[in-house]
Amino acid sequence: MSGRWPVVIAAGLAAAALASCSAFRVVTHEVNDDPAKAPAGIYTLDPRHSSLIFDVDHFGYSRFVARFDEISATLDAKPSAPATSRLNVTVKAASVDTNVPELDRMIAGKDLLDAAKYPDIRFETTTLRRTGRNSGEMTGDLTMHGRTRPVTLAVTFNGAAPDPLTGEDTLGFSATGHFNRADWGLSAWWPAVGNDVKVSIQAEFVRERG
Repeated sequence: MSGRWPVVIAAGLAAAALASCSAFRVVTHEVNDDPAKAPAGIYTLDPRHSSLIFDVDHFGYSRFVARFDEISATLDAKPSAPATSRLNVTVKAASVDTNVPELDRMIAGKDLLDAAKYPDIRFETTTLRRTGRNSGEMTGDLTMHGRTRPVTLAVTFNGAAPDPLTGEDTLGFSATGHFNRADWGLSAWWPAVGNDVKVSIQAEFVRERG
């Protein structure tokens, strides 16, 4: 037998053991939905497991759904004093995605978002209020199209735990809210397109090592 076979066999056994261990961690994985028990620290958004979706009325027939594809965010989580936690989000206006390329260009263009002049949409928290075991209200300043206005979101803390695959401290939120786009000077195409914009957010954050 070649001298390399024991090494190959050992590597194969180690890989199998690692896979078995990972599978066990995945199957037994649980999260704690009490935000007060989440590890404190600075968290960074995981864009692979997050989404920002919005919808608006279209001629009264339906609510047209779209999303933004480029989002970054940091969360300064202080579970012992949640009201002092802070979230900062940046969305690239040009990353709007309606699944219709021509419409994407129109929304990002001068008639609406004017992404060339105002490339970033920003949200910064001003107040946080816990309303239940894993629920709360988050109010912040939304800056878009050169204007800043307050927006309040209903937030659900989904849970926190080490990721079963990476071991990194991870937590997740869901949030919903709505605002009048005309307040930001974005009233183009009304009444064909409604002014009430509803947003739905799913976000996973990973704690920075330090």
